[in-house]
Amino acid sequence: MIRLVNLSKRYRAGKGSKTVLDNVSADFPPGRNLGILGRNGAGKSTLLRLIGGAEKPTSGKILREGRVSWPIGFSGGFHGSLTGRENLRFICRIYQADIRRVTRFVDEFAELGAYMEMPVNTYSSGMRAKLAFGLSMAIDFEYYLIDEITAVGDASFKRKSEEEFARRKDRSTLLVVSHNVGTIKNHCDVAAVLENGCLTMFDDVDSAVKYYEYFMAESRRAV
Repeated sequence: MIRLVNLSKRYRAGKGSKTVLDNVSADFPPGRNLGILGRNGAGKSTLLRLIGGAEKPTSGKILREGRVSWPIGFSGGFHGSLTGRENLRFICRIYQADIRRVTRFVDEFAELGAYMEMPVNTYSSGMRAKLAFGLSMAIDFEYYLIDEITAVGDASFKRKSEEEFARRKDRSTLLVVSHNVGTIKNHCDVAAVLENGCLTMFDDVDSAVKYYEYFMAESRRAV
């Protein structure tokens, strides 16, 4: 179970502040893959970073039961001066994972080749995302946090990503954030919409999509 309790997140913006999450409370039970829809800039990635522990909330708290991945697609946890392989070994020690098994999986899956022996600060953003994704999939988590990762890589890598997501559904829970309705429909059982700091939960994906599309249409008319 992941539980958000009166969760708020604000950033300084000039002389004022911007509220990304405003007193949000929600439960994400295991076994139901959740999609969170929101326009660009709505705070979807911020919410995942909070759940994964990469950022701290301004107020409120997050309760976690079970192992939660870092946000797939977010590679801010890598040490730039270490090589990809050195980062891999460091993460394996943190999560007490089998280094040999993880290394075999990442070498085959991420397709980084000789770059695994190079510092991560020499990587492109796509290469860093591939490494983060490969490591996430190589380590067993109860919850996988997924941030638009299917947009990374060529057609072959995207296909492998889709196949890996499908396998993970059988034994783990996916939390997917996206502005793309098709992504949420493909991977999720239930959904929510994040807008103006509020997270509106729905019991099915279709209802969330209708709400999201209506909200987006109204926003465009207001411009």
